[in-house]
Amino acid sequence: MTESTRKAAIGTVIDNDAIKRRFGRLTIQLAGEAARRFSHVTPGQFAQIRLSEAALPQPDRIPDNIADSARRQILLRRPFSFCDVTVESPTEVHIGILYCVLGPATLRMTTLASGNQISIIGPLGNGFSVPAGKKLALLVAGGMGAPPLQHLARVLKSNFAEVEVVAFAGAKTLGDLPFTEQGLDKKGSAIAEFAGFCAQSHVATDDGSAGFRGFVTDCVRRWFRKNKPAAAEVIIYSCGPEPMLAETAKLAGERGIDCQVSMERMMACGIGLCQSCAVACKSGWGKTEYKLCCKDGPVFDSKDVVFLQK
Repeated sequence: MTESTRKAAIGTVIDNDAIKRRFGRLTIQLAGEAARRFSHVTPGQFAQIRLSEAALPQPDRIPDNIADSARRQILLRRPFSFCDVTVESPTEVHIGILYCVLGPATLRMTTLASGNQISIIGPLGNGFSVPAGKKLALLVAGGMGAPPLQHLARVLKSNFAEVEVVAFAGAKTLGDLPFTEQGLDKKGSAIAEFAGFCAQSHVATDDGSAGFRGFVTDCVRRWFRKNKPAAAEVIIYSCGPEPMLAETAKLAGERGIDCQVSMERMMACGIGLCQSCAVACKSGWGKTEYKLCCKDGPVFDSKDVVFLQK
């Protein structure tokens, strides 16, 4: 992380599109030095966004489950990964942020409109990498773990044409999938947001409301039963809830397949100062050491992580 990535950039909102009831996609334009900085974003990196100055929506548009906390003061920036980064020119970059309304900060994101300015720090952290010799990438997303994998799919398609990409996306129910419902049916045979970047895409829902009925990791296991790729040529990239990441790491380990996971922690600063986002990792001496999700991650080799949740 360079000193420049710690400096706040001012972006301009271009679009703020509602995807479905709780989900939206924010597109922000960056110019000048900020554009040059964000033009080299690696999928899996993130930005810290200030939302304290964004307005609240009208009372009738505030979900009942966060009505009591909606007026809470927003003191800290919030971390968001990128679902897309488009370089329009050397001095203009558009970044896409996919968000889910969960609390008072993301609630305020819904009121951002074209022309509004917003303060961003980044790009931060370490993203996904593509080891030499890989011919197949499996993207495994759980819920809001989808955005960095959408970005990764685009980059793989444009920069690693030799790598075939297969995407898996899971959630508890159809309404929890952060995608438009176009292309999502009972068969779960298509995800519009991955169209054009992936050879195949698969949906899994715990309740069977779309696609495979069950956990997304079980859907991946079923795929492996039908397909027998050479382990050395495969890599799995995963982002989502930690129990899902743990299970993804397990199935990768069983097959001797490389796996990179994007971890999630509460991040107060995003630059390694507050030390609040520790991730337990294996050390070379058979012991546990703690690394920072914001600085050493958020992407880690799955073999290095000590998953604390079962």
